[in-house]
Amino acid sequence: MKKLLLIFLSVLMFSCVDGPEIIDCFVIPPLNDTTVCIEIYEPVCGCNDVTYDNECYAEKSGVSFWIEGECLD
Repeated sequence: MKKLLLIFLSVLMFSCVDGPEIIDCFVIPPLNDTTVCIEIYEPVCGCNDVTYDNECYAEKSGVSFWIEGECLD
């Protein structure tokens, strides 16, 4: 049973990503807009194809998933 669950979770995890594109993406309203993010530029590309200065800004914006680096045009 544990093996089956592990296989299912692995398939589910990899089925969300098709190359560099994200299939399942959602942006939720920020829960806490008093969060303060540090001013270090470590760009991430949100699943909504928006480049954020760092993970904190992506998370603060309510993005569900991101990858390291700037978004490609």
